[in-house]
Amino acid sequence: MPPNYTPERFPEYRPLTAELRRWSVERGHLRAFTFVEFPDPDSPGVHRSLSWQRLYQRAQAVAERLSETVRPGDRAALMLPQGLDYVAAFLGCLYARVIAVPLFSPDLPGHQGRLAAVLDDCEPACVLSDAATAPLVRAFAEEHRNPAVPIVLVDELPDAAAREIVVAPDADDIAYLQYTSGSTRTPAGVVISHGNVAANAQQTIAAFDGHPDLSTTVGWLPLFHDMGLVLSVAAPIVCGVPSVLMDPISFLEEPVRWLRLLGSYRGTISAAPNFAYDYCASRITPEQAAGVRGLERVRTLINGSEPVRTGTIERFQELFGPAGLPPEAHCPSYGLAEATVFVAADPLDRAPHAVTCEREGLALGRIEPVDPADPAATSLVACGVPVGQELCVTDPDTGAALPDGRVGEIRLRGPNIGLGYWKRSDRSADTFGTPVPGMGDEPWLRTGDLGAVHDGQVLVTGRLKDLIIVDGRNHYPQDLEETVQSTVAAVRRDRLAAFAVPGDGDGADRVIVVAEHRRDVEPTAALCEEAEGTARARVSVAHGVRLDRLLLVPPGTVPRTSSGKVSRSACRAQYLTGAYAGAEGAQPRWREARRQEAQ
Repeated sequence: MPPNYTPERFPEYRPLTAELRRWSVERGHLRAFTFVEFPDPDSPGVHRSLSWQRLYQRAQAVAERLSETVRPGDRAALMLPQGLDYVAAFLGCLYARVIAVPLFSPDLPGHQGRLAAVLDDCEPACVLSDAATAPLVRAFAEEHRNPAVPIVLVDELPDAAAREIVVAPDADDIAYLQYTSGSTRTPAGVVISHGNVAANAQQTIAAFDGHPDLSTTVGWLPLFHDMGLVLSVAAPIVCGVPSVLMDPISFLEEPVRWLRLLGSYRGTISAAPNFAYDYCASRITPEQAAGVRGLERVRTLINGSEPVRTGTIERFQELFGPAGLPPEAHCPSYGLAEATVFVAADPLDRAPHAVTCEREGLALGRIEPVDPADPAATSLVACGVPVGQELCVTDPDTGAALPDGRVGEIRLRGPNIGLGYWKRSDRSADTFGTPVPGMGDEPWLRTGDLGAVHDGQVLVTGRLKDLIIVDGRNHYPQDLEETVQSTVAAVRRDRLAAFAVPGDGDGADRVIVVAEHRRDVEPTAALCEEAEGTARARVSVAHGVRLDRLLLVPPGTVPRTSSGKVSRSACRAQYLTGAYAGAEGAQPRWREARRQEAQ
């Protein structure tokens, strides 16, 4: 059976190092990268920019210092705030032939354990930081007993190198380690080559029609995040497109800042996970939205990194459509770190569309379209077609290719597929080195994602490891979560996790939902009882499965990854170790009382 998609041809390999040098000559004094700071709540933003020539010089200065400090092939951990220094530090690693490890400042709340694990795994020979962050880096290293390594202060380096460093890395040379966000497992470093990142940047630009004189990327995603790094750094350098950055904290404090920047530039291209669009729709007031100008200039708003929800797109468009945002600007997409990041996207100049499927058929692994008014239906947002890479859907158990309309594991092959996991040969062989029967001996990437191809479009149904199987039927956690948060008013949107735990004895697995309650809600025993009963009834009707427990926990309790996604595996692990015993204690009181009454 042929693959569901075959790739188109792209220009020959040109590394990011060659492209930046090219733009420093051809577009030297034009604006390349801009970082926008918001020093106070009422600030319109302070813009600081580097031209292509200045960016090249800064990257060369970093490379010169690295060549004096470490050897080619050593790892350099990037532990500094979002900004122009971060961009220069990453690019300097490429020129010095040092393997970059994009990370973050140690004061990022809630991720110290992940940072320590990554540093232990990658064993950096040096750290790239700045003067303000360096004391935090040293204190973190002492606290976690990391080896003392040199710290290069990027903001104190000369403006330019004493000599030009010209390199021509091979396509298979390692450029950086992209550590996964850990939504389903312990973070692992995906080995990304110079060829991988160059190819994926080309694929991204082709998908979203970037042009140096017509486009600008605008982003708040962290640069240690795969999409943030590719869309806001690699793709602009490959295409010569200006890039505008802001800090993720600035977005979280006032999400309207992002919208204002989107309307300030021509042909803006930006990206965010689904929860961020929901966050904007709930946090930005109609008055603020009415004051946003220029949204008709937005070219593309990429929605990816987690399942895309129709309701989210509708709420966002309802708020910002009157401000000029075109419906076709929304672009559902699909990607993952093991493929550098970008895989597929909905075609441009077309509003997003969803396929309404029979829920029972989907549970059995089939895409069976039904009338959208059918109460037993569920919707899957189409994520378009792959760009520059092959895709096929296979049986998760046998590995055999499946026809269109059947749900299976998404498999990929192309120049953007990473080389493997850092220091994990067995896991790399299983994920990156398995061929598809009947399609030759060349390996295909096992994504761990479930999906199907329907009418030429990729439909992503969820993560294989997150799948809830009860009585032989498949249930997707995001569907159960959507039902619960749409039914129980006390639940915070996108701050909940559904998972299964072993039943008693030989009984079937039990379905659990742990959900953060809204900040303005007091989770009394009566409210918990009502919420659980309401959710259980609705889940039973909509999905044909019994919800065993709904636990309402305080805001900030449900674990999330460094990219902001809910970590269902971490939440499940915490539940099994009794971490939510305090939250459960408020709910079992009424259950225990009823048991005593029955006795």
